Amino acid sequence: MGNKPRIENVAISRRDILKTSSLLAGAAALSADALWTPGALAALEESYKLSPFGIGGDAHSSRWIERWMPQMAAIGITMYRSANPNQIAFLDKCHMHFGCLLYGLPPGDKGPWGLPINDLSGWRKYVINRVKQFKGRVKYWEIWNEPPNGIGRGQTAADYAKVLNIAYDAIHAVDPDGLVGMAAKSVDINWLYQTIRAGGRFDWITLHPYETAGCVITHPGTEMVYLQIVKTLRKMLADLRPAQVNCPIIFTELGCAAGGQWGPRIPGFTAPQAQAHAVVKFYTMGIAQGVDCIEWFEGMDGDSGPMGLLEYSGKPRPAYTAYGQMVKYLGKYPKYLGWVMLDKTNYAFVFRGANRTILATWATSWTGSRVNFGRQVRIVNPITGHVREAAGCHLTVAPIFVDGVPENLVLQATSNKNKPFPWGGDYTHARSVSITFGHTNESKGLHTQSAKTVAMDVIAYGGSARSGGVPGGNVFMVDPNFLSYTSIPIEISVVVRRNRQNSPSSIQLNYESTSGFKNTSRYNIPDNKRWYTAKWKITDSQFVSMWGFNFTMNQGSYDIKSVTVTKLDE
Repeated sequence: MGNKPRIENVAISRRDILKTSSLLAGAAALSADALWTPGALAALEESYKLSPFGIGGDAHSSRWIERWMPQMAAIGITMYRSANPNQIAFLDKCHMHFGCLLYGLPPGDKGPWGLPINDLSGWRKYVINRVKQFKGRVKYWEIWNEPPNGIGRGQTAADYAKVLNIAYDAIHAVDPDGLVGMAAKSVDINWLYQTIRAGGRFDWITLHPYETAGCVITHPGTEMVYLQIVKTLRKMLADLRPAQVNCPIIFTELGCAAGGQWGPRIPGFTAPQAQAHAVVKFYTMGIAQGVDCIEWFEGMDGDSGPMGLLEYSGKPRPAYTAYGQMVKYLGKYPKYLGWVMLDKTNYAFVFRGANRTILATWATSWTGSRVNFGRQVRIVNPITGHVREAAGCHLTVAPIFVDGVPENLVLQATSNKNKPFPWGGDYTHARSVSITFGHTNESKGLHTQSAKTVAMDVIAYGGSARSGGVPGGNVFMVDPNFLSYTSIPIEISVVVRRNRQNSPSSIQLNYESTSGFKNTSRYNIPDNKRWYTAKWKITDSQFVSMWGFNFTMNQGSYDIKSVTVTKLDE
C-alpha cells in the first residue's frame, strides 16, 4: 500500500537494546554488565516473543512516526513493521520493536523497476550492508513487498526465488540469528508454491489478506474463508517443505478503510464503526487460526486513504478504541483455548486473557440472533469500552467480548480446539458439495459470496433459480475442509437454462489453478425450454481463496438452478 520507494527498511527488534530500560524491569538502575546475567538474558528473550498486536505505516506516514507512535504504544502495541535508521532512538523511547523490509532497487541500479535480476551482485552488497547496519537490532527480515506486485514485466516466481536466496545467504552469513521472510500479495499461496518449487529458501512467511478478510465485514457468514488461510498455507508447506510446516506466519499488512472508495458499507453502522469491527474480527480469527503477528495498516492516515486508527489530524477513530480494548482484555500474549458455535450459527472464540477467560463473538448474518450464556457475565462493547452485566444479548454483526466465560463454554471450546472450523456442517470427507437456489439458498459446503446479501433470491419463471445477471451471485466458495490447495481432479456441474426472453447466452467458469486463474471452455445454453447440465472436468484446480473465492461464472442472460463440485477418482 502507498507509494513505492526505491528501498525501504522495516520491522521487529531483537538484541542490543540495553538502552531501552522498559524492556527489562529495573534495567535503568542496572549497569550494562549486570544486564547480561542469565536471568536478565532470559527476560530479554521473553521480551522479544512475537505479540499478535502490531502496527505499520505507509510511505508517507512512516516518515513522521513521532506524530502517532506514542498513541500506539499507549494502547499496548509493541511491534512495528516499518522503521528508518534515524528513527531507532525514538522507537526505543516508545518501547517499540521493529524489523526490516528489503524492497526496491539497490543504490546505483537504474532499473527498470522490479526485482533486481539485472544486478544480483548489487542486491547482495545492499543486503549485507543493511544487515551489518542493523545487526543485533533486527530478527525478522521481510524480502520484497507483496510479490508478484512490484515486480517487472515478465519476471516470475523463479526470479523472486533468486532474489530471496541471495538475501537468505547474505543475512545468515552476517547474522545467523536473522530470520528471512518470504512474501506474497493477498492470499497468493499459489505464488509461494511456485517460489518454493523454484528453490526459494525462507524462515517465515508473510501475506496481506485484505480482500479475504474484508469478506467477513461485507458478507457475514464467510468467516470460514479467512479462518482457513493458515491451515491452507501449512498444508502447502507440509507438501513442499515439511521441515518448515510450523514456521512463523506474520501478516505484515492488514487493514480496513474508515471511509472513501474502500470503506465498507454495512446496514446500521458507519464505515468508521465497520473498521472497528474489522480490527476485532481480523485479530480474533487471526490469533485463533495461528497467525503469529498482525501489523495493522496503519497507525495514522497517510497517502493510502482513511486506513489509520487515527485520522490525519491525530483524532482517534473507533478502531483505535477497539484495538486498545482488545489488548486490554486479551493481553499482549493471549492464549487461544478453542471455539464454540453459539446458537449453532455464530462463531465464538475463547482465550485465556489478561485476567480471565475472554470470549469474542458476533453474528454471522445481518439479522443476528439471541444468545444465552446461562448466567450473568460481563459483556464488553470493544468499540466504546462500555461494560454491562447480563445473562444474554441479541448478537449483531458488531463484535462483543464476554469477560469471564461460563465453564461449560470453556470446556466446549477446548474440546473443539483442534477440530475443523465448521461452515454449515463438516464436509471434510464429503465426495461433493453443492448449492441449490430458490426461496432459500440451500448450501451444502458450497457458498456464493453474496447469497444472502447483494444477490437476493430471484424467483425465475417455472420454478426457483438465481439469475445469472444478479451481481455477486456468480462468485463461489468451496468449503476449505472439503478442498483447499490439493490439486485433484474435480467436476463442476451447473444446472442452467436461458432466461425468460430466451436470449442467446453461454456460461464459462474462471477458477483458481496451479498456474493462476484460468478459464474453462464455454458452454452454449440451447434454450429456455428445460434445464440443462453443463459440466467441466478440471485437473489443475488449486483452491486457496486468494481473493476470497475459488471460482466465478460470467454474468449473462441465464438462470441457475444449482451448482455442484464433485471429487473424481484420480
